[in-house]
Amino acid sequence: MNQRTRLSIFVVQALIISLMLALMGRLFYLQVAATDKYKEAALDIQSRDIVVPATRGLIVDAMGVPLAMNRVGLAVTVDRSILDKQEDKGLAVLNRVSRILKLDPKDVWRHTRLCGEITKGDKTGCWVGNRFQPIPITKDADPEIALQLVERSSEFPGIDAEPTSVRYYPGTKGATGAHVLGYVGALTDKDLAVDNGTRYYRSESIGKDGLEYVYDSYLRGRPGIKTVIVDRKESVTEKSRDTAPTPGMHLVTSLDVRIQGAAEAGLETAVRSSRAQGYRADGGAAVVMDARNGRVYALASYPTYDPNIWEKGLTVAQAKAMYSESTYVPALSRPLQGLFAPASTFKAFSIFAAVKAGYNLNTTYDCPGKYKVGNREFTNYESRALGRISMKTGIAASCDTLWYKIAYSEWLKDGGLSPKNPNDYFFQTAHDFQLEQKTGIDLPGELEGRIPDRQWRMDYWKENKNFYCNYEKRAAKKDLTPFLIQLAKENCIDGGVLRAGDAVNFSIGQGDTVITPLKLAQSYAAIANGGTLWQPLVAKAIVKTDGTVVKTFTPKIQGKVSADPKTFKWLNDALHQVTIDGTAAGAFAGFPVEVSGKTGTAEVFGLNLNGTKKDSTSWFASYAPTKNPRYVVVVMVSQGGTGAAAAGIGARQIFNTIFGTEGSKQIPEKVVYPSGPPSKLPKISPTTKVVETKPTPAVSASASPTKKAVN
Repeated sequence: MNQRTRLSIFVVQALIISLMLALMGRLFYLQVAATDKYKEAALDIQSRDIVVPATRGLIVDAMGVPLAMNRVGLAVTVDRSILDKQEDKGLAVLNRVSRILKLDPKDVWRHTRLCGEITKGDKTGCWVGNRFQPIPITKDADPEIALQLVERSSEFPGIDAEPTSVRYYPGTKGATGAHVLGYVGALTDKDLAVDNGTRYYRSESIGKDGLEYVYDSYLRGRPGIKTVIVDRKESVTEKSRDTAPTPGMHLVTSLDVRIQGAAEAGLETAVRSSRAQGYRADGGAAVVMDARNGRVYALASYPTYDPNIWEKGLTVAQAKAMYSESTYVPALSRPLQGLFAPASTFKAFSIFAAVKAGYNLNTTYDCPGKYKVGNREFTNYESRALGRISMKTGIAASCDTLWYKIAYSEWLKDGGLSPKNPNDYFFQTAHDFQLEQKTGIDLPGELEGRIPDRQWRMDYWKENKNFYCNYEKRAAKKDLTPFLIQLAKENCIDGGVLRAGDAVNFSIGQGDTVITPLKLAQSYAAIANGGTLWQPLVAKAIVKTDGTVVKTFTPKIQGKVSADPKTFKWLNDALHQVTIDGTAAGAFAGFPVEVSGKTGTAEVFGLNLNGTKKDSTSWFASYAPTKNPRYVVVVMVSQGGTGAAAAGIGARQIFNTIFGTEGSKQIPEKVVYPSGPPSKLPKISPTTKVVETKPTPAVSASASPTKKAVN
């Protein structure tokens, strides 16, 4: 290596060493020598987001009457970030606040606990947000009491009070609409985890159920954001952004407060009528919809509740009662989530099956009190024998044995226990009406029905064969009755095949068949309109606060039932006869408008929690006027007894309101829609003014809203 090369290497090494020394010196200066200087500078340029919540849009009925609106409330809130710094984690403060507000300290403590903090036992009533949000104890505080709390800040650290917008459900005409409207609640981490492209802020409330949930993106609006620069003393030094909140848009629905109120009242009447007769009547549902387009006028569930309790703040007892079987689960939306055997209302569908199988609707049939299938006797209700009757009388009087004979005959023709290319007319008809599918209504939580055809039976048997074959070892002691043991043995051997008993039970809507009240309403609408299955729809339009229509919702056709128009006409007349001299004649005696309908009394297997045998499900499915069907009304009372004595009475009360009837007279000025349902959207005017809520400082120094919440 020559002298020049050595010199070059030395120069390079010296350069590298000098650069390293300079870098280390600079790092030392920044991290050690100048720590205080840069720490102070960082504190001087922190930003804070102040979120101004938007006013939520209204939900109105078809005439513009508010179903969900806003009012001004006074919220008393807790700042957990302050309370948690105290030795007792703020327990003493919460107890003092509870006494002043006259609230249960246990409820207040539970409401201010994050759900993740409660690791054992029931989490009912916990706070679904985070500890950095103001956690409301109440939104209906007395102004004088709230002022005392704020003024005595040293005694009540972390406690604040501020005006707030409270979601309010007025319940006009008795239309609480709890299960269709839903409710709003605080944003949760679970909400944030849903990747739907929505931008949220921690201080927002969002729709949690019902229409509030489905149309939340329109109703919620966009909050205003003020971004300010603060020094280390949290004094504002500069304002970098100030955007005003954009109020939410309004939702116009096809609901009508008069019909909704009548549906809730009629359903309660049906329940009370059942209980007066000694039945348990633990719940019910009522659906009113348009046979011509599927628009929903009313949706009621019993037991119901005041939807305003969500905003007031549920006590632990109230929250438990909402989902308790001892109180019949008021939170359950029975029109969409109640699955029940349709019983004799199913005979309307069996008519189409009989026609497909070649049976003459205009001849007579035997209706004995009993009919033997194999070694088992199947009976009429109360074993009544009606002799030789027409098929129309069979529908009106709800003869079961007539259908047992037809269904058993078709089962034999299909090959009995060894079928070969079976026709399965009854199953085909059920599938034509899409009875096993959801209706697709614009509400969350709908359940699909069950049609126990051959494939379903085989699949179900494969899943449960081991249980049936080891029944005496696996079943609970209370279920070890001779009948159930024998039934398990039969299911172990041939539970995967369609047996004769299964076939005859299916023809009258019993056995393993279950559907929701909403599905039955959709299907009867198809019978009324000649075979079109309309998707039930509640929303009509989204409207801005200035009246601009943003979006309209048009009913959609889900399917068509292929059948001769003469069959629909024949069935229409037969269902009308039910209310004239059939099983619903008593409930509709003297009613001035022609109604077509069908009662149903579904036997229910099993025991209640108290050990008593379950009562039958009461059904009435109907539409009116008979000659020009428009309104479909379905009422169901769980454990309500016979269809005529309970559900039929409730349906009559609903029709009274729709057609403006009193006794046997129709009062023209009381008819809900004398010229038909409105085709134009109503004008929406603010019915209440909500004061602008006090801005809530965000926790994070980050300024930009994202899909995730701004903390």
